[in-house]
Amino acid sequence: MKTSFLTCLLIFGCGSLLNAQQARAPEMLRPSTAPVAPEASSPTATVDKLAEEAQKSLFQAADQSGGGAASQSSGPIISSGPMRLPSPVAGNPALWEKDSTHKLAIVDVAFGGMKDTIMIELFPGDAPQTVASFIDRCDSGFYNGLAFHRAIEGFIVQTGDPLTSDESAREKWGTGGEDKTLPAEIKRPHRIGAVAMARRSDKVNPQRRSNGSQFYITLGNYASLDMKYTVFGQVVSGLDVVQNISRMPVDANDCPVARIEVKSIKIIDHKGPLQVQDATADGKRYTKPNSARSFVGRFLHRVW
Repeated sequence: MKTSFLTCLLIFGCGSLLNAQQARAPEMLRPSTAPVAPEASSPTATVDKLAEEAQKSLFQAADQSGGGAASQSSGPIISSGPMRLPSPVAGNPALWEKDSTHKLAIVDVAFGGMKDTIMIELFPGDAPQTVASFIDRCDSGFYNGLAFHRAIEGFIVQTGDPLTSDESAREKWGTGGEDKTLPAEIKRPHRIGAVAMARRSDKVNPQRRSNGSQFYITLGNYASLDMKYTVFGQVVSGLDVVQNISRMPVDANDCPVARIEVKSIKIIDHKGPLQVQDATADGKRYTKPNSARSFVGRFLHRVW
């Protein structure tokens, strides 16, 4: 009798354990929320591997468009020492020193019948050539009117392809912007909100030169992408806007079905901390600096 009872308990316990393991399995498919070494044997390592595979597929179209004739110059990949991790103060614009100056890119985006703002801190000290090129393109209005052509929830959103100005050329979106490439300046990690340049694969681009204009914003901490792409900025406000873009319906190529457009990108030098506007589920939103507003915008902001 005791043997039968113990056998039943054993069967019941094994069934419960199996059900518990099955219930936890989907966790391995969720984005990592903490830096994990690629060689780690944890569920987050699996996520990093999935992220790396997804990243390769994102740039496959650009690889195919260029074939084996990569436009690159001789020279080593630029990297100095270990990865530079963001400091707590750098990650909190409200704590910036009063006498500190930060170079910001103010990105106005239109989608869903509304316009919203993403603010990006640029890192000219870590990626001088990349930032200089990005600023030149912003000042010339290059990005105005371009669309976000990649959006993967929990992973990245991507824009900067000049071909996206033509709605009838959707099948080619993601393959443009190779008129100019940039040297690799790989120093910063891929943390949530990191802004990095897209590029062609190592097979045709062993020096890891960046695409001249396409850039992406990460929506998770992806250690598997570190030391592979040039990170030149960090979202300091409007991460919730990026999250909303990533959740929009997309086609089979991860391209948003409804057009999501960059209206303008303005570069400013901002001194001191940013003022908190409100808080969202994805972090704090900060008030757009007056220097990034139009004359009418400055007037209305002062009055209201």
